[in-house]
Amino acid sequence: MTVSVAQALTAVAHDAAPRPAQTPPGHRTTPPACPCPRPDILADRPDGTVVRHGDVVAKSHAPDTDPAALTARIAVAAHPLLAGILLPPLPVPAAARGGAFTTVLHGRPLTLWPYGTPVDPEDPDAAPWEDAATLLARLHAIAPGALQLPAPLPPMRGPAKAARAIARMRAATGPHPASTATATTTAATTAVLRAWAGLPAWARDEAPPPHGRAALCHGDLHLGQLVRHPAGAPSTDRWLLIDVDDMGIGDPAWDLARPAAWYAAGLLAPDVWDRFLGAYRSAGGTAVRPDGDPWPQLDVPARALTVQTAALALAKSAADNRPLDEVEEMMIEACARIASLPPELAYEATP
Repeated sequence: MTVSVAQALTAVAHDAAPRPAQTPPGHRTTPPACPCPRPDILADRPDGTVVRHGDVVAKSHAPDTDPAALTARIAVAAHPLLAGILLPPLPVPAAARGGAFTTVLHGRPLTLWPYGTPVDPEDPDAAPWEDAATLLARLHAIAPGALQLPAPLPPMRGPAKAARAIARMRAATGPHPASTATATTTAATTAVLRAWAGLPAWARDEAPPPHGRAALCHGDLHLGQLVRHPAGAPSTDRWLLIDVDDMGIGDPAWDLARPAAWYAAGLLAPDVWDRFLGAYRSAGGTAVRPDGDPWPQLDVPARALTVQTAALALAKSAADNRPLDEVEEMMIEACARIASLPPELAYEATP
């Protein structure tokens, strides 16, 4: 991202930020200094740049974003039925062109959002797993047909994202120092591809998904997708989900796939997983049965997320010419375990 893009994002956010109270007639005062004189870049990736100015966040979306799909997703976030579940967008300044909640800046779609306090990565014990689960359950309970959106929501992108991760891994070139030898890298890649091949075709984005699972899905659930709003709200206030770029219609089990995959790989403690799953079920979540074994619904999405995470780890470490870290190694090991399972032990998704 160039400095000019960051400055342009900041300027749009500045225009949308609340203005200080006007000075009474006859009184002179010095205008208050801007609280955010330099761009506060929260994220800068090929799929999006996020800049904060005071209480407003400006997001520049990926250049290949489908405008109709983005319009539908933003409309979901702004819909009254999603109040208290999703962070609502802010309208773009009146002078901006485009729809009420979107405009175009430097050839990319742009949206505006209130700033919310994110999850503290330095305090894992306070991670709001139960809140995340409850929000997901409430999201999945919203009937997509009740929203009357300006454009149809696209399908949930879980399988497509997993397929892109595999393609990215395959495209990674050059020597790879995953451990101590190239042979180790080859073995890791082979394990990932074998685990990938064991997934049903629909989970590899090679066939239509099974019928009967058509809920409103967030599409990219992790703890970085929760904020408190307004920023600095007391701890008793509810969390909200953010980032609707992957929202779509599909199997809600994919929204539980990442924590399920982490639990299966040993990255998420059993008691945390039990709390998360219990909160989801208590809130009426539809992705899994209300009691009993959840894995008939979760197994395929969790395996796909494991493969996706491992494939991205291999691709990124190759690009950075660095060894895999401990967490990445654990995901590769999980793929090896998945690849070694006999077919009769692999669940197919059940409605």
